[in-house]
Amino acid sequence: MDWREVYGVFALMNLALCLPVHLWVASLSRRRGAPPSSRSPDPVTDARPAAPIAIFPVMLAGFALEGFVLSAILVHMVPLMGAVGAGSLGMLVPTLFGPSQVASRLLNLIFGGRLSQTLLALISAGLLTFGALALLAGAPSAPGLVAFAILFGLGSGLASIVGGTLPLELFGRAGYGARLGWITAARQVSAALAPFLFAVMMARLSIKGAIAGTIATAVASLLCFGSIAFWQLRQKAAAAAAPA
Repeated sequence: MDWREVYGVFALMNLALCLPVHLWVASLSRRRGAPPSSRSPDPVTDARPAAPIAIFPVMLAGFALEGFVLSAILVHMVPLMGAVGAGSLGMLVPTLFGPSQVASRLLNLIFGGRLSQTLLALISAGLLTFGALALLAGAPSAPGLVAFAILFGLGSGLASIVGGTLPLELFGRAGYGARLGWITAARQVSAALAPFLFAVMMARLSIKGAIAGTIATAVASLLCFGSIAFWQLRQKAAAAAAPA
C-alpha cells in the first residue's frame, strides 16, 4: 500500500474499532453514575496538603510547552534529519527514540519511587532541553545525533508518566480526573499547533533557528516545573521552621 492507503486503514480502524469502544465505555459510566466515594485512605496522597490553585496553571503551562517541543521535533523528524545533513544516519537516529522511551519507563519503574514527581518532571524537561541542544550543537556528527535521539527519547518516555503522577502528588485524588483532562487538552492543543509553527520557523528563520526555538520552549517548560519545585522547597522550609 502507499502512504495514503495506510492512513486510510488507520482512519478506518479508529472508526470501526476505537470509536465503538469509547461509546460503550461512555454508556457504562452514564448508566452507573458516579463511583462510590468510600475507599481506603492513601497515606501519601491523602495526608499531603493540596497545592494552591495558582500552581495548577503553572503545571499546565509546563506540560503544554513540553507537548509543543515533542510534537514539533517528532512530526518533522525525517525531514529534519535531512535538513541537518544526517545522511544515512537519518534512518538510524529515529530508531533509537523508541527504545530510549522504553528504557526511561523501566528506569522510572525501578528507581522512580524514591524520587518526587516534581523532580521527575524537571528531569524530563531537562532531558528534552539537552536533547535538542545536542541536535543543534552536534549535528551532523554521529555522536551528536545519537545523543539527541537517546536524550530526547528518555525525556519523552518520562514526560508521558509524570503527566499523570505530578497532579496526583500536588493536588491529591480529589478532582484528579478533571485535572488530568485539562493536562491532556493542553498537551493536545500545543501538539496540534507545533508542527505547523515549527515548519513556519524552518521556512522563515532557518533549521538552526527553528531548533533554537524549540530549545527556548523546552527551557520555559523547565522553568515552570522548577518554580513548582521551588514552591515545594519553601513549603518544606516553612514546615520545618514552624513550632511543634
